Amino acid sequence: MNLQSPKILLTLFVCVIFTSLVNAQWSTDSLFNVHTQRGINYVYDLQFEHAKKEFKELIRLKPDHPAGHFFLATIEWERILIDLDNESNDERFISLLEKTIEVCDERLEMNEDDVTALFFKGGAIGFRGRLYANREDWVKAANDGRIALPIVQQAYKLAPTNYDVLLGIGIYNYYAELIPEQYPFVKPLMIFFPDGDRVKGMSQLRQASEEAIFANIEASYFLMQLMFQYEKQFGNALEIAVRLHEKFPNNVVFHRYVGRCRAALGHWEEMTVEFDSILALVNIGKLGYNKNVEREAHYYLGLSEMQNGRHDAALRHFYKTDELSRSLDKDGPSGFMIMSNLRVGMIYDVQMKREYAIKQYKKVLDMKDYQDSHKSAEKYLKTPYGK
Repeated sequence: MNLQSPKILLTLFVCVIFTSLVNAQWSTDSLFNVHTQRGINYVYDLQFEHAKKEFKELIRLKPDHPAGHFFLATIEWERILIDLDNESNDERFISLLEKTIEVCDERLEMNEDDVTALFFKGGAIGFRGRLYANREDWVKAANDGRIALPIVQQAYKLAPTNYDVLLGIGIYNYYAELIPEQYPFVKPLMIFFPDGDRVKGMSQLRQASEEAIFANIEASYFLMQLMFQYEKQFGNALEIAVRLHEKFPNNVVFHRYVGRCRAALGHWEEMTVEFDSILALVNIGKLGYNKNVEREAHYYLGLSEMQNGRHDAALRHFYKTDELSRSLDKDGPSGFMIMSNLRVGMIYDVQMKREYAIKQYKKVLDMKDYQDSHKSAEKYLKTPYGK
């Protein structure tokens, strides 16, 4: 269940490549690289204080290197990702990125072909653009994408064989072909960007996930997302999700994907185990397991109960999904609210509560259309669900 705005996709496909390229190995100092890798792993496992110590050590070891400042910013980015409605970390995130850019500019004044400075500067600007996209500040997001693109292109020409770099190039190739296909109105804008290659992009991401030094986790994460959302390769996505969740058990994003993939595959028993576990972690207040996560868990658990014919139990989960949506949805009904209300109507039909079912379907029609929700509601208004 993932509402995607075409504007968000358009902006992110330009911006995301820059943030992912900077994980490449831009130091021959083995100690520096050990601290970098350790810190990155801590970030993915949401152990932010440990990560902060590692990245501050990078600054101590190499004060003129942008990596420490940039990776400190990634800590704030993860804080933002696990609670997107909370904007309290935005200012610090941007401040750390601007410090990264400052350090890069100092290096570029001495050498305009400094690959490290080019990649981290492009990454910092692109990361800032991703935040602006999430905050729907499209002008700033697009402007950062415009500024960062030539910087990263220059860096790639100087270091075209780095496996870590394949992450960003793979993401670009994939989205540059995908987005015009999915959103034809974007095609006129694509004349300003190089052509993409969806198949090549997937291949590059696989190679990065297997051979990159620092970007292998991020490459695996993007592969998982693309396989789940666009390629519909749910089994392959599940394999990656399980591997990531086992390596980073504290990361709520990877945990959720395990549950989503199992639901998509119809593995209801295993899916129920995952989302029951997620709800238990919500209840103890574990970092990242917030109200948005709670809502998703109730929705999928409702689907499982409905699939198994336990309709009263399913209703309790869908009611809770709707209740949480009423406090979480700031910009109109979410996909969770719409689909949970549709499912409630379907269950009412099964329970021979036709009058209540009709009210639910009409309620769905008053909301925006999501995944053919209007078509389904109109169908069940004419013919009760299950007949």
